Amino acid sequence: MTRDRIKDAYRAAQENYAQWGIDTEAALARLDRIEIAMHCWQGDDVTGLEAAGTGASGGILSTGNYPYKPHNGDELRQDIEEALRLIPGPQRLNLHASYAEPASAGLDRDRYDTACFARWMDWAADRKLPLDFNPTSFGHPKAADDLTLSHPDPGIRSFWIDHFRACRAIAADIGRRQGSTCVVNHWVQDGMKDLTPNRYAYRERLRDALDEVLVVRYPGTEVRDAIECKLFGIGVESFTVGSHEFYLGYLAHARAKGNDTLMLTLDMGHFHPTETISDKIPSLLLFSPDLLVHVSRGVRWDSDFVVITEDPLVEAMKEIA
Repeated sequence: MTRDRIKDAYRAAQENYAQWGIDTEAALARLDRIEIAMHCWQGDDVTGLEAAGTGASGGILSTGNYPYKPHNGDELRQDIEEALRLIPGPQRLNLHASYAEPASAGLDRDRYDTACFARWMDWAADRKLPLDFNPTSFGHPKAADDLTLSHPDPGIRSFWIDHFRACRAIAADIGRRQGSTCVVNHWVQDGMKDLTPNRYAYRERLRDALDEVLVVRYPGTEVRDAIECKLFGIGVESFTVGSHEFYLGYLAHARAKGNDTLMLTLDMGHFHPTETISDKIPSLLLFSPDLLVHVSRGVRWDSDFVVITEDPLVEAMKEIA
């Protein structure tokens, strides 16, 4: 479609909306104040840049703008730049810990620091692109049995607690340097492929581990933490430790302890196929002023699919607006 045809179509739509008292220019101006964050892993199929990293099993079959996956951070950033060039409005980039670069050589994830992400921070600063930051608890030998923060082995559990703490400290540095709050989303993939006789014990360990992770209180101007649930996934079909109910309870638990900056994450594809987040948003906003929403499209069992204009998306945006 040519630029002229797009403009003609917009003018026709503008006239139709005007008949109902809707100012499309005002709506677009409002949209232009809303930042959208893109996940860095969308450029390389969740592979990451760690020498020993293994990425996510299965991936999502995204390959960026090259005829092949990016081989290094420079190629990945070039792909991201191309994507951002085509996306309207203010933007952010959600950087994951598994995208540490050579400065992290010899360091495991529990010892990562800001220097491991210096290239990303310099690149983002040059482009005035705010960063968010996520821990990465998958694609690692200490996550081989799909248990991390809820692991019964205290040594493995401690390793992941230290990783999540390190990521929050890195995020605080990022937030201070960029002058914009760095959102840290905590997604913990822990679960079981088959039935487990003791769901309570796993969730008790996850609760206690999160208490340790979040013990340091950073200013909300630097860091905002979010906790993300999931119904199930490949490899953890029967039991997910971090369920929606668990994180609802944990949010109340954290608020009672004085943590008033923690928020929930709703991924549009992390619920039962017949569930939509549009019904959850107004209920949650009555009790929690902020939410992090992963705008995605669920197909069968997961949500890593290209977003299209469909009813669940439209209804969710109505509630947000």
